[in-house]
Amino acid sequence: MTCSDGESEQQWIENLKSGGAIPFLAPENCPNGWATPPGDSFMVRGPEYLTNKVKIPGGEYLLKPLGFDWIKGPTKICEILNDKNHRVRKTIDEEVSHGNQPFVWAFNLQLPKDNYSAIFYFVSLEPIPEGSHMDQFLKGDDAFRRSRLKLIANIVKGPWIVRTAVGEQAICILGRALSCKYIQGSNFIEIDVDIGSSIVANAIVHLAFGYITTITIDLAFLIESQTESELPERLLGAVRFSELNPGSAGLYNKPSEEHQESSQTQVLPTRFWHGFSQLLNNPGSPREPSSSLQNSNGTLQTEDVKENKW
Repeated sequence: MTCSDGESEQQWIENLKSGGAIPFLAPENCPNGWATPPGDSFMVRGPEYLTNKVKIPGGEYLLKPLGFDWIKGPTKICEILNDKNHRVRKTIDEEVSHGNQPFVWAFNLQLPKDNYSAIFYFVSLEPIPEGSHMDQFLKGDDAFRRSRLKLIANIVKGPWIVRTAVGEQAICILGRALSCKYIQGSNFIEIDVDIGSSIVANAIVHLAFGYITTITIDLAFLIESQTESELPERLLGAVRFSELNPGSAGLYNKPSEEHQESSQTQVLPTRFWHGFSQLLNNPGSPREPSSSLQNSNGTLQTEDVKENKW
């Protein structure tokens, strides 16, 4: 992958990866942790997908993993990178002050209960190529972004009841299924995804909650290719969560605007972890068309399947 294979990452990246409440571990052994799964475990649209519907293994990621926050707040957590005292924002600003130009992508999944957020951070250390898919997304309007940002979710390990309910793999265009807000700064973009805006997602969290300590899930983000010139698809980044402990979350208190310069972001232990499998599709839902893909690691996928829009 782009972000491994002996590559020497800068120390500030390592600090952020290990700085959250959930430890960063190896993907093959990450109980109560997060990791970067192999890109080939996700199937994406191949170079001739529009004519032959063939999907191919995802390959290398475009972005490096930067960090994970699993946190709870007194109110819904949003626009976290606008908080100048948040650990990721502070580090970005420090790097910019040293003459570097990292660009951070943050995906904030706002859970529908008790103001929990699962936030994944990825970074590009090189300038984003002009005219690339990422460049189009950053420069595009919200309508473009709503129609393109895709989530692929794989259940790597889990009980039969969860696998039966959600399928082995779910694909969703986030902006079509859920309410999303896009916050962009000079060196970051944050996508706040309101999981509670979907009736189906709300229902699935109740199913998954009782099994979360036994589930391993991979989540990948990408910008969907819809024309021949945009193919093949490329993965932005992905994360794996395994057997998470309900007590591993942290408490986030965003400082008030007038005290933001002097306040400190807090990450402290709290009681509960609510599952990520609420992000997956629920086959048979009368509200949305649904389907699932079999996870075909290392092989071509030729089945033309409707991609779930929740």
